[in-house]
Parts: sequence; C-alpha cells; structure tokens
Amino acid sequence: MSIGTFSYPLPANEPVLNYGPGSAEKKRLKEVLAELKNEQADIPMYIGGREVRTEKKVAIHPPHENKHVLGHFHAGDATHVQQAIDAALGARESWAAMSWESRAGIFLKAADLIAGKYRPYMNGTTMLGQSKNAYQAEIDAACELIDFLRFNVHFLGEIYKQQPVSGPGMHNRMEYRPLEGFVLAVTPFNFTAIGGNLPTSAALCGNVVVWKPANTQVYSAQMFMRILREAGLPDGVINLVYVDGPTLGEVCFNHRDFAGVHFTGSTGVFNKMWETIGKNMSSYRTYPRIVGETGGKDFVLVHKSANADVVATALLRGAFEFQGQKCSAASRAYIPSNIAEDVKAKLVEGVKSFKVGTVEDFTNFVNAVIDEKSFDKIRQYIDDAAKDPNATILVGGDADKSKGYFIQPTVIETKNPQSVTMCEEIFGPVLTIYVYDENEFEQALELVDTTSPYALTGSIISTDRAAIERATVKLKQAAGNFYINDKPTGAVVGQQPFGGARASGTNDKAGSILNLYRWLSARTIKETFQPPVDYRYAFLQEQ
Repeated sequence: MSIGTFSYPLPANEPVLNYGPGSAEKKRLKEVLAELKNEQADIPMYIGGREVRTEKKVAIHPPHENKHVLGHFHAGDATHVQQAIDAALGARESWAAMSWESRAGIFLKAADLIAGKYRPYMNGTTMLGQSKNAYQAEIDAACELIDFLRFNVHFLGEIYKQQPVSGPGMHNRMEYRPLEGFVLAVTPFNFTAIGGNLPTSAALCGNVVVWKPANTQVYSAQMFMRILREAGLPDGVINLVYVDGPTLGEVCFNHRDFAGVHFTGSTGVFNKMWETIGKNMSSYRTYPRIVGETGGKDFVLVHKSANADVVATALLRGAFEFQGQKCSAASRAYIPSNIAEDVKAKLVEGVKSFKVGTVEDFTNFVNAVIDEKSFDKIRQYIDDAAKDPNATILVGGDADKSKGYFIQPTVIETKNPQSVTMCEEIFGPVLTIYVYDENEFEQALELVDTTSPYALTGSIISTDRAAIERATVKLKQAAGNFYINDKPTGAVVGQQPFGGARASGTNDKAGSILNLYRWLSARTIKETFQPPVDYRYAFLQEQ
C-alpha cells in the first residue's frame, strides 16, 4: 500500500529540436536513418510476454521508395486476437492493483527514453515508414508522444485528488477504478503519437489493452512497444497485434469482457463499430466506452480585412505539411474577392517553390502519400476536378508512383461551393478554394457551417475584431478546434486539446483531462463512524 500523496506537477511541453545545419541532432538522425535502411527488421506481435511470429510475413516499404524493404511484420489472425485478449485479462488484476506511482513511473520513464537515446529511432522509423520529413516527425513521434505520456500522468494525478465532501460522523471518498474488461485501441497511420497515446492513456488508468495499429504504421509502433517494455511495462498490459479490421472486430466486439474502444480512423469504420457494439449490448458485462476521432473537412475562412501573406502562409502550411494527411489539414478555403487574386498568386508561387522527394533529403518540404490505395484515390479526385467545368487547377495536379507515391501539391479553384472537393475528405495534398463576394461574409459563414458533415478543425483569418467574434459564434459547432489567425493544424498537448464533433467523432479531447475520465469507473465509498441502532426518526414522535 502507498504511504503518502504523490504529486505530478504540470509538465512543460517537450522542446522541439530544429535540426538546423551542423546540429548534433541532425547528424545523429541521419546516422540512424542509414542504420535503419541498412537492415531488415523482423517484427513480431507482442502478446503477453511473447514475441509472436507467424508464417504470414508482410513487407514494409517506405512510401517514397517503394522498392526498398525496411523489414517484415508477422501478420496474425483471429487466434492471435483471442490470445491477446486472454493475455490482457490475465494481467488485469495485478496491473489494476499496482500502485499509482509505479504505473506512473513506467510511462514517465518511457517519455524520458524517447526524449533521450530513442528520439532518433522514433523519428527515423516514422520518417521511413510514414514518409514524414524530419520536422514533422520531430513534432509528432518525439515531442507529442512525450507530451502525451507526461501530461496524462499529471492529469490522472489531478483526477485522483478529486474527492467528495464528508459530513459529521462519516467519511466519503471516491476511487477511480479501471474498466471491467479489456480496452481495444485502434490507431491510424498518420500520427505516431496517436498510435502511442490511444493504448497508453487507457493503460495508465489501470486498464489492459489490445492494440491494433494500421499496417502502414507498424514500423514505428513496434519501436514504441519496445520502449514500453524497456520502461518496465508488465507483460500482457498492452498487447500489440497485426490483423485486419473485420477479424479484430469479430473477436473483440463479441467478447463478454469488451469494455471499450479507443479509436482514430475513418468515420465509416467508426460508425460500423458503434452499430456492431449496439447490436451486441446484451452480451457484455458492462456498457462499453466508445471513444473515437474520425474524419475532417477542415476549413479556412478568410475575411476581407485579412493580410494576403498571412492567408497564403496558413494555407501552404495547413494544407500541404505531411502531404495533407493530417486529420486537421486545411482542405477547403473561402477567400474574399478583394484579396483573391493576390492570395492565389502567392499560393501558386509557394507551391512551385516546394521541393518534393524522399525524407532523407532534408530540403524536401513534401514527401510521399502513405500507400498506393491512397495515391489512386487522391489522383482520381484531381483527375475528376480537371474535367469539371466549374473547377480550375491553379497549380499542381501531377502524380507519379513509379518510385514512390508522390502527388504534387494541388490547388483547385471552384465556382461551385458544393463541389466534391469542397465537401468530401480527400486526405492528401489537395486544397480547394472558393472565392466569395467580399461583402457577403454572412453567406460565407453559412456555407462553412453547412457544407460538410464534419466538425474537426477550422480557422478564421481577419484583422476585424467584429468579424472574428461573429465567426467564433456562428461556427460554434463547426469545429472542435477553432483557430484565429492561424492554420487549423498543429494542436499541442496541454495547450489545444484535440477533437471534434458531428461526423468527426466523440470530441473526448486527446491530450486533456477529459479523455482520461473515459477510461475510469468511479466508485463512491461512504464510511459511517457511529451507525444508528434504531430505525425510528425524530419526526415520528409527537411528544
């Protein structure tokens, strides 16, 4: 039993290294990239204390160099999912009973390992496996993941401190139990930090987890799993499996001890999960927690008072960093007629100045999209826009997958604010702009609010305070993360808790105290010091 109340103060965000010319971090990262490319990793599943290998080996290729082999992971099947559940449930009692300070120590140590010797390895596996440039990998696989681990410890410590009042002759207390069963974490390719946070936030709260990353993120996921093991995570607490989605769902969503799902991915998949869970409710021991961050069709609304350089910079960064594959990427923009020509010219100039290529060349701003399926889908959107009489491709539009999955950053201007590329999530380096009459700001606000079913991120760019306030009020439900005079990307843990509503998810705000409440089940305990010995109350007596 713990003796003492342990404090975990609010941490500072992990400093972002700049990888400038001649810097030690740049030199070391390049060494690690060469090391990783010169070997082929043999990547097992991690189930309980075992490294599980199968006969089905799947090759991992850098998206920007599709003929190179980084290694192979061992794909599993339904039996491995069941083994992972069994291992998790086997570890559940001892993990839940472990003292809070010991659980916290494991994840704080993992954060320090990433901040130190494993930093270039987390960044390197992310760069090669997901085609992120050095800066995008640094803010994701290093800084954001470190922040998730440290801030979650602080937030959970604050939750544990929250206790009820006690009246005379009694003591009341609240304990925050883990959920009764196992939690399923399903994580996407685009952020290594999300891949790390979804299983660990639930595990920190005392839960046991089955973790399935996207196949296109396995390379960095297994590196993080190795770090967790080195940090002292007990066997079975988090079990890493590589299976297809339907197989995973068939086993997990039909299991009596399924207690919750922590998900980031497409709206369609999340909707299907919710439907399946609903149909299976009579089978579960308890009501499962369903937490998901899904799609986005993120907007930038520009007011006539805006500075064209500010607008162009926000769009060039917001739409094209990491090839537009951020859930928060600027995908549709509404430009007032008075500055439209200036903004368009600056966008064309900026895109033409981008260097596109491999991550090993640090001068490349844009790299490859994640895989061939994504490449083909994005290219189809661009090809269809080229045939649309209401659309004009201002810059970009080319695509080449002969060596890697390269889509040239593309800006489309449309005369139809309800066009396909203004409404549908593309998840690639494609920005569509619509020019509206500078004096019809109210109509533009209505368009922004009603065009898309999503409500993840968005921004207003203006120097007119009244316009900023009007947009902030009118677009209250249009974005869970709303930015003023900035791009709609780049949320930082502890500063801008992330998540949206409508078709963008349950808005449980990863990187905040709100998310952790979802992985806890509170129990109130009342202790009476002098219990009554007679049932009669005073009101029963007349004299």
